[in-house]
Amino acid sequence: MIRRLIVSYVLLVAVALAAFTVPVAVTLTGQLRGDTDASVRREATTMALLLGGGDAASHEALMQMAGAYSFETGSTVQAVNANGTRVPGLPRLEQDAAVERALRGGELTTDWGSSWFWGPHLVITVPACELPADAGAGTGVDSAGEGELDDRVVGAVRVSFPTQELTDRFWNIWGFRAILAVGVLVIAAGLGYLAARWLTRPLRQLNAMASRFSDGDLTARSPVTGPHETQTLARTLNQGAERLDTLIAAQRVFVADASHQLRTPLTALRLSLDNIADGVDDPYVTEDVEQATAEVVRMSRLVNGLLVLARAEAQATVAEPLPLRDILEERLTLWQPAADERGVTITLAGPMLAGPADDRLEVLASPGHLDQVLDNVLSNALEVSPDGGTITVRATWAEPHHDEVVLEILDQGPGMSDADKARAFDRFWRGHGLTGRSGSGLGLAIVKQLVTDDGGAVTLRDAPAPGGLGVRISLRPASPRSGG
Repeated sequence: MIRRLIVSYVLLVAVALAAFTVPVAVTLTGQLRGDTDASVRREATTMALLLGGGDAASHEALMQMAGAYSFETGSTVQAVNANGTRVPGLPRLEQDAAVERALRGGELTTDWGSSWFWGPHLVITVPACELPADAGAGTGVDSAGEGELDDRVVGAVRVSFPTQELTDRFWNIWGFRAILAVGVLVIAAGLGYLAARWLTRPLRQLNAMASRFSDGDLTARSPVTGPHETQTLARTLNQGAERLDTLIAAQRVFVADASHQLRTPLTALRLSLDNIADGVDDPYVTEDVEQATAEVVRMSRLVNGLLVLARAEAQATVAEPLPLRDILEERLTLWQPAADERGVTITLAGPMLAGPADDRLEVLASPGHLDQVLDNVLSNALEVSPDGGTITVRATWAEPHHDEVVLEILDQGPGMSDADKARAFDRFWRGHGLTGRSGSGLGLAIVKQLVTDDGGAVTLRDAPAPGGLGVRISLRPASPRSGG
């Protein structure tokens, strides 16, 4: 937006400059051309009058004037008599169309050498007429200047005036204004930048507030500055942020209260059922108590899953750089005893996880989120894996730009159909496998919520041979990998 404001401001100034400077420069150029034409024509006409005098004094004056004018201006003065003979003391003037018009018709001609601009010389050809005995010099000059000569043409004079000085003055006129225009445009661009920064400052403040808010800082507020419209917008956003902060704080209080109020009676109920089972010998009663205990355990899992999901939705935390391999090794160490009981092997694979790791890869995640994600995924993988199976945890760079870390957990269970994969992240949905009987239906929903909060993504796919399910988790690296 700043760039568009600057461009608009500079274009406006450029149009104003063009409207004021170009007509002035065109006028000065026309005046320069007209003054040069009048000056050279006046000198050529005077020399033609001297040629038409016909006496020795006039001839001597013509020679002196032609020499002085050629010396001062660098012009070339040529003359020819009416019969085509050379005028003594002056270069011969070869006959051409302009000379013919001067000698035959008494016509003065001007040739700038170019129809658009001008050539290297301004050439003016003036007929020289024999003046009547009673005509004054002033009358002869005027009539020659008007081109209305009598029929007594005795010759012609041509002045070739170099236009280099005229061209230099032309470029001075336009060059000065061009440099001035560039300087004004540079100043206008600077002033436009300052004005654009001032005008967009309230918008940048609003954007900074929105960025902090999206990163989880619910205390972010925007200063109420700038024009009336932006002040109104800032107040509205601040009021909305205040309201949202209050609602989320209330939800956090509710989650904390629910955690205490729901877990305590469930724990007491399970203890009571355990006590009943210990004191009863009737197998039918024992079976009923075991079923009730299993339902209490399932309800406890459901409550714990709901609380975890509620906390994930309520708490907007900021992602931090966390060591991926350290977290994986810690969680796998925790789950290793459960895997050993089933004879299941958990392996780490991939160039980021296998072998020594002197340069620890860090990913962006909220503290505790990745732990809960791995616990849910590994719990499901262990539950569906056959005895003696293998769970593979692999980390690689996403192709082709290497801008994400891909973490995959592959099991050798029954897998999922495409329809089940489409619904697996829905809350309370339970599949038809082993997890469908004892799960709460919230595990993968929690995984998706936590991964999404940290700016990642999670998908399901078929594991390679011998089959199973693969959970693909995309995470943001703390620092992008250089090179491809």
